[in-house]
Amino acid sequence: MKVSFSPVYSIPLPERHPFPMEKFPELHRILLEEEYIRPDDVQVPYEASWDDLKLVHTPEYLNKLRQGKLSDLEQRRMGLPWSQVLVMRSRTAVSGTILATEKALDEGIAANLAGGTHHAFSDRGEGYCVLNDIAVSIRRLQKSGRIDRALVVDLDVHQGNGTASIFEDDPTVYTFSVHGERNYPIRKSKSDRDVGLPDNVGDDRYLLELKKHLPEVLEKSNPDLIFYLAGVDVVEGDRFGRINLTREGLRRRDRFVLETLKRTGIPLTLLLSGGYAKTPTLTADLHATVHREAAHVYGIGLFKRNGRQLRG
Repeated sequence: MKVSFSPVYSIPLPERHPFPMEKFPELHRILLEEEYIRPDDVQVPYEASWDDLKLVHTPEYLNKLRQGKLSDLEQRRMGLPWSQVLVMRSRTAVSGTILATEKALDEGIAANLAGGTHHAFSDRGEGYCVLNDIAVSIRRLQKSGRIDRALVVDLDVHQGNGTASIFEDDPTVYTFSVHGERNYPIRKSKSDRDVGLPDNVGDDRYLLELKKHLPEVLEKSNPDLIFYLAGVDVVEGDRFGRINLTREGLRRRDRFVLETLKRTGIPLTLLLSGGYAKTPTLTADLHATVHREAAHVYGIGLFKRNGRQLRG
């Protein structure tokens, strides 16, 4: 499976900042060490063009980003201090999703080892999300004629309010979110289908709701391309999540989603979205779950069996 990754996915942040930038290179390292990807599977993205970003984001917001003119309030809402390096990093992550979608259309499945920045609105950033990589990628593919319709399956613990808002009146993009009802954002946008769950819902109830809704969503959305935001902030011990799935529950979630999506034959793009475990390495290891499950479900990656390397 081709994956997008760049060293600039991780940039310096102020000391004790809660966002775990180090999880991106750690995930890259884990997948290489466990041989789910090889070095030649990695696509290195460059910064997305301003013209591509304008397909989704307003000129006023992009000008503020470009010139460093975001107000203190806008930066607090975004959760990240503005810098030229942050802008470069954000544009590169968008480009990583663009590359992954193109590979997914060609090969059936691909991933960005970042992305899923679903809190970014057309006119502002929120919740550690500067630019909306999902929306930009969809609009770019629609403009080129490669797809007509898309489905966003968002299983981050937080509702993808920015993505939902961008596509609220667009029948060509179906947004589906399963999230903590009492968690951030307090004011939710309107997805095509929202499933808000109580705190501490646990594995069985979570999977029951997912199994109830996902097949219906696939039937209603009729997409040419699917985005799976495999957020791991649903796992117990996460700093910002309160759903409290076990690690086995996370594995079962990803296995069910991937098996269900594979049966459709529709190309799939995997994105990280959120995760805030005790350490960046633990967070990255949780993010690796969906890649491990994809290797089994889609028959990809390298596996060690009986001391020999075999292509899955």
